[in-house]
Amino acid sequence: MSGDLGNQVEGYLLWQARVAEAEQRAREFAGSLDWLTTAQREEVERRYVADSLLRARADLERIAARCVSLRGEYEQRYAELRRRCVGVALAVCAGLAALAALLLVL
Repeated sequence: MSGDLGNQVEGYLLWQARVAEAEQRAREFAGSLDWLTTAQREEVERRYVADSLLRARADLERIAARCVSLRGEYEQRYAELRRRCVGVALAVCAGLAALAALLLVL
């Protein structure tokens, strides 16, 4: 449970850093457009931030989907490897048991 809370706090802090970065970049972008009125500059900054955050959210959703996909692939490979290891262990045990039975007969 505390891991979930830690992940949520970390996600929140990362997102707030992304928001602050988008706002700073928007101010820098709009600042170079010296012919804009104050209202126009604020609108450009607002739209720039909104677009940046929309793109960041899409990137994060794409990354999260890939993480889920990779987790499924790794779980499948792990299960296959575990089955192989159990099969080899059983085959070795059966071979040793057969060898022991053969030695007892002789």
